[in-house]
Amino acid sequence: MDDSKPLKVRLTFSIILVGISLLFAAVVTDHWAVLSPKVEEFNATCEAAHFGLWRLCTKRIYVQEQGTKEKVCGPISLPGEYSISAAAIAIFSVGFAIIGTICVLLSFRKKRDYLLKPASMFYTFAGLCIIISVEVMRQSVKRMIDSEDTVWIEYSYSWSFACACAAFVLLFVCGIALLLIALPRFPQNPWETCMDAEPEH
Repeated sequence: MDDSKPLKVRLTFSIILVGISLLFAAVVTDHWAVLSPKVEEFNATCEAAHFGLWRLCTKRIYVQEQGTKEKVCGPISLPGEYSISAAAIAIFSVGFAIIGTICVLLSFRKKRDYLLKPASMFYTFAGLCIIISVEVMRQSVKRMIDSEDTVWIEYSYSWSFACACAAFVLLFVCGIALLLIALPRFPQNPWETCMDAEPEH
């Protein structure tokens, strides 16, 4: 077995844990997007909102002129009111990440290196699922803004959305890296064969 392989696995797994933390932060928080209506006049109230996978949070804000040209509501930090979309795909992502972590932890015991391959695939699937959830959320925001029934005409993506995108990058890239680390060493010289590679435990 390559002497540097355990170090590579632990380093990759440490980065994956950062990705999982970002994944959980994105899934449980409600700051994927911020919605604002256009304010036609000052000294009036408007309804602003932010939302995540589970809740849409709204609040009426009294708008006063502060010398700015942009007439939008904000900033906001609001209590939740009702649930919305894309959560099911994100739940699959969390599930894949948990199963992958269990496989990696088990691989540390009794040299079960063969568990690193399924773990890498689970992490890759987790990354793919969260980016699909991001795209579903992005389309939901566009449909909401384009709807004639909505009062919100301006939007911006917030820090939960950024956490989800970062989680995708870390989980997907490190999942592939973990797979490459887990593969047996290929022959480095013409006279070597695959049988000369170190056997897996």
